Amino acid sequence: MTTDLVARAQAGDGEAFRVLTEPYRRELQVHCYRMLGSFQDAEDALQDALLAAWQGIGAFEGRASIRTWLYRIATNRCLNALRAAGRRPTVQASVPGFAPPEPSRLGEVLWLEPYPDALLLGGIDVPPGPDAHYAQTEAVSLAFMTALQVLPARQRAVLVLREVLGFPADEVADMLDTTVASVHSALKRARSAVRRRVPPAGASELAPAPGSPAERALVDRLTRAYRSGDVDALVALLTDDVLLAMPPIPLEYVGRGPVAGFFTEVFRLRTYDVVPTRANGQPAVGTYLRAPAGEVRHGTGIDVLTLDGDRIRAITHFDSGVLPSFGLPRSLPPR
Repeated sequence: MTTDLVARAQAGDGEAFRVLTEPYRRELQVHCYRMLGSFQDAEDALQDALLAAWQGIGAFEGRASIRTWLYRIATNRCLNALRAAGRRPTVQASVPGFAPPEPSRLGEVLWLEPYPDALLLGGIDVPPGPDAHYAQTEAVSLAFMTALQVLPARQRAVLVLREVLGFPADEVADMLDTTVASVHSALKRARSAVRRRVPPAGASELAPAPGSPAERALVDRLTRAYRSGDVDALVALLTDDVLLAMPPIPLEYVGRGPVAGFFTEVFRLRTYDVVPTRANGQPAVGTYLRAPAGEVRHGTGIDVLTLDGDRIRAITHFDSGVLPSFGLPRSLPPR
């Protein structure tokens, strides 16, 4: 069947090409997201890769599988995109009337966006190869994605291809036009860097199951705190070492005290209505400014929650530009 589809696609049959590549579309998009850290950039890279595959299908000789061939093209399109993007400028917090308190630290400037759980189906449930080290769900978490984004581009590619997807070293070397020795060297450096940033297995309590009553109860309590502006109620949900981050804004607040100080200033000016959603395999909420009855409630972004047992270990805020990717409106109608 595959041989027939390839022959038809090489003869110019667009429908045969679509049938040939469609089974890999969603997992390739997730791969591009891991490489680029942006949902929109991942979709652009995927479209670019599929166009390149269509234009190059005539040269496909079958020495590797269609899937491996597509991953080679997609990975190199992502590497090209990373080179073209260069270093993105620092983004400053700009809320009228709001002066953020002194942060605990300045994080590295990351270009990171959340990935809607609704689109993960078909992208992370693909059986990994024998060399995979990370579970597919773990390898799309915000902690892992953050660690990936600070790796040099080729180290990032090697780590994802080898330890997330499980491609053999010789295939990865072929994809990247390098040697097996170079792949091993890049992987060693990438592993070390990721270990310093991603908590080891067992370092935190098991989070409630997705959609479980325990998870819903925690999100409900956060919702009430956001709506009422109750800092004490919010802090009661947090671990002692909680992290508040707002990529690409570099301000980071670590610990209950600094996070409480931040939300005290926020709630002094505004409170929020929220709409539950999910991102990167984690619970999340779309946030909207509460407004007097009869007024539109404008969206401010999405907060993704990292859970540690029955507490929140991290709140990662993304601005309102990501709302449409989650099927959420830019604003809510008046109450």
